Amino acid sequence: MTTVALAMLSLLVQMPGMDHDHTHMHMSSHMKMTDLRPATPDDQKRAAAVLAQLRPAIEKYKDYHAALADGFVEFLPNVKQDVYHFTNWRYGFEAAFRFDPSRPTSLLYKKTSDGFQLVGAMYTAPKFFSEDQLNRRVPLSIARWHEHVNLCLPPKREAAQADWSKFGPAGSITDAQSCEANHGRFYPVLFGWMVHVYPFAQNPSAIWAH
Repeated sequence: MTTVALAMLSLLVQMPGMDHDHTHMHMSSHMKMTDLRPATPDDQKRAAAVLAQLRPAIEKYKDYHAALADGFVEFLPNVKQDVYHFTNWRYGFEAAFRFDPSRPTSLLYKKTSDGFQLVGAMYTAPKFFSEDQLNRRVPLSIARWHEHVNLCLPPKREAAQADWSKFGPAGSITDAQSCEANHGRFYPVLFGWMVHVYPFAQNPSAIWAH
């Protein structure tokens, strides 16, 4: 999926009517998550190895200027968000073929009064990956990968006037037939698999928060 489509999804979340209750109501319809597997000692070791590579690799990006200098691009800087994604599209392309824990597709930042605070990172994988393939990257007993599914976007150039109770990541439309009836554009899967990680969290349970 193109960068334009990803920007569109981020914008949709900010549209009028996207209140939290409505979002939660349809989250299961528009969000697919992997099931948690039984934990094993080997999984703990593999997850720790990922963190051991990730933490030093992104330490310098606590200065967000360094992230920008290294090719990470801030998404929708003029749209207020809880967490801002700074995405490196080259790393995202590479992630389709191999997993390098030191090169996350996106860095996650919180907005501060004088810039941004680095809070985490996001790994990606192709949408056709099986759960076993995802498990080989980040153990499914440790983290839950997710992807955005069953999304109906409004007709092009009509976003401002669209009924957002129907369209978008919190909309009531969840199938192609209903989307077509409303002249929308249906995406069974909008992007690939994603997983967030918060390597600097003080509470271990928050590092791979679902």
